[in-house]
Order: sequence, then structure tokens, then C-alpha cells
Amino acid sequence: MHAALLAAESAEATTLPPAVVGVVAFGILVALLLVTYAFRSTGHRNQ
Repeated sequence: MHAALLAAESAEATTLPPAVVGVVAFGILVALLLVTYAFRSTGHRNQ
């Protein structure tokens, strides 16, 4: 039980604010969108 309480306390100390999590998630999604956009014409090359 003591280890679980210590883990919970350390998790609370290292959590990020929700705005930061949102900005990071948005950045990851934009990066994936750019990768997808970069390969948009690969299906037409071998026809």
C-alpha cells in the first residue's frame, strides 16, 4: 500500500497542465498530417 501511495504522489508531481497536453497532442497530429500529405501522390507513380 505504501508503494502505491508513493507512486501516486510522484505521478501528481510530474503531470502536465491540460493545455500543454493538448498542444503536444495537436503538434503530433499536425506532424502526422504532414507525413500523410507528403505521400499523397505515391499511388499515381506506377500507373
